[in-house]
Amino acid sequence: MDEAIKLMNDIAPEHLEVATMSPFELLPFIKHAGAIFLGHNTPEAIGDYVAGPNHTLPTGGTAKFYSPLGVENFMKKTSIISFSKQAINDIGEECALIANTEGLTAHEESVRVRLK
Repeated sequence: MDEAIKLMNDIAPEHLEVATMSPFELLPFIKHAGAIFLGHNTPEAIGDYVAGPNHTLPTGGTAKFYSPLGVENFMKKTSIISFSKQAINDIGEECALIANTEGLTAHEESVRVRLK
C-alpha cells in the first residue's frame, strides 16, 4: 500500500478512486489528486455529475500544484497592502536582503529609501 500511495502521489491523477475496505484511513496520505472518490460505492461519475464537485479537474499530473476549477477561478481578487513607518522599519532590512539575494536591486532600493 505504501508503494501504491507513493506512485499515486507521483502521478497526481485527475480522478482517484480509493476502493479499499477502509478508504478514509488512506486519505491523510493522499497529497495530489484532482478529485478523490472514497469507497466502493463512489464512482467517478458521482463526483462529476451529482455530488457537488465539477467535471473540470487538473489533468496530466497538474494536481501537484493546481486545484479543480471552482468559483474562485471566476472571481477577481486583489491584494491590498499597507505598512506603517514602524512596520517598514521592523522588517524592511529583511525584505531588502531577500530582494538583493534575488538580484532585484531596484526592489531592494525601493525598501532602503524608505528606511532612511
